[in-house]
Amino acid sequence: QVQLVESGGGLVQAGGSLRLSCIVSGRTFSGASMAWFRQAPGKDREFVAAIDWKNVMTYYADSVKGRFTISRDNPKNTVYLQMNSLTPEDTAVYYCAGHYATYRDLGSMGSYDYWGQGTQVTVSS
Repeated sequence: QVQLVESGGGLVQAGGSLRLSCIVSGRTFSGASMAWFRQAPGKDREFVAAIDWKNVMTYYADSVKGRFTISRDNPKNTVYLQMNSLTPEDTAVYYCAGHYATYRDLGSMGSYDYWGQGTQVTVSS
């Protein structure tokens, strides 16, 4: 049973930073491509960032490019999302997701088989 557990969310002022973490258990982490998605109130869940299982390629939504950084630490079974220069528009529940397949669109929700429970990020103006 693969489990993903996020942490690191909270309340921060605009312009501030947060680092989200997602710990994966139940299967070899190094073989998983990982991503972060977010869902704001009243909106659909959207792609934020992804990193491939080889730890070679990263992908970002245009809205976070240059401000957010996704990374992974395979020995710690953890994927991170460093979020800088936060704005109120970044307020959402952030979800970690993973899959072990190959040749899937890393930016698509449908590519991911495993999801965390989400962590709330609130950015005040």
